Amino acid sequence: MTKKVLILGGRGRIGYSVALDIAKYTQAEITITGRTSRENYQDVALQYLTLDLAETEKLREIIPEYNLVVHCAGPFHLRDTQVLELCIDNGVNYIDISDHRSYTIKALKLNEKALNAGIIAVVNTGIFPGISNSMVRQCIEKLDIAEKIHLSYVVAGSGGAGITVMRTTFLGLQHPFDAWINGAWQQVKPYTARENINFPAPYGQSGVYWYDMPEAFTLPQAFPTVKTVITKFGSIPDFYNHLTWIAAHLFPKFWIQSSYGIEFLSQVSHLMTDVTDRLTGVGVAVRVEVSGIKDEQTSVATSNLFHENTAVAAGCGTGSIAQLILEDKLTQPGVLTVEEALSNHLFEQVMAQREIVIMPTN
Repeated sequence: MTKKVLILGGRGRIGYSVALDIAKYTQAEITITGRTSRENYQDVALQYLTLDLAETEKLREIIPEYNLVVHCAGPFHLRDTQVLELCIDNGVNYIDISDHRSYTIKALKLNEKALNAGIIAVVNTGIFPGISNSMVRQCIEKLDIAEKIHLSYVVAGSGGAGITVMRTTFLGLQHPFDAWINGAWQQVKPYTARENINFPAPYGQSGVYWYDMPEAFTLPQAFPTVKTVITKFGSIPDFYNHLTWIAAHLFPKFWIQSSYGIEFLSQVSHLMTDVTDRLTGVGVAVRVEVSGIKDEQTSVATSNLFHENTAVAAGCGTGSIAQLILEDKLTQPGVLTVEEALSNHLFEQVMAQREIVIMPTN
């Protein structure tokens, strides 16, 4: 029988990239959802369903019809776990593109329920977190003991994504967050401690800053010998970094923490990237550095990735997890992060299919 996939938020740029990836690499029947009417949807290759996540009864009715639900309807700062819980209740596998600590914590608390239901649920798929987590696992398995993880991400302009990603960026500036540093949790202010990181071409030296990501706390849980996890993010062109720093540190706190302030900044940023994207492109680069011990000597393992379109790269990350679940190659039940769910062998296999090159530097 043809397997059926439901993609919530599939009208968005990342959700649509996920749909295209799954359509390319599987034989699944794909339905995407959006809040606008079916009359406004023209793509005949994918089925379409008008749906708002607030329509709980409608969700409860349709989810059992599918083999896999892919949750792409962010921002995840604002989401509860209703979709995941409905999947568990109905024995339907689940993945998402969640990218915020608060949502990940809530989802992982449902692990025992998912285990008892026998469903596979993988959270934080995409490019970062997602592909980046698997790059960390690759580096860790080159060492005997991993002690420190340093993750750096840079995105050009809008990244080819929609305004929801802008909202997510500014929502991430609202509060200090806990980081795992020298074996203890320490509070860090977002968009501080700039570093210039040498990314793959065409970006080269680019600035990155502390930024709250789910992998900041999931990686120490997955790899217990690790004593420090650093997650930093930056933008191209560099003046966006300075504008974001100003928003994080000079704007009145009540303004950056209000829905009006977030929406205003997001709309303005989106208009600006409409212009700068033509000059910078919409790519993404990831650099992973893991320090530790190899053959009783201090050692460092690093890897790099560049993709010309951030939204497409995120689609590849999530689509590859969907492909593996639909092919029964990922079978471990429970609520898992990517680094827990995906072996290096399977990761390398699906990246090679998509011609995504992970570049080790040692």
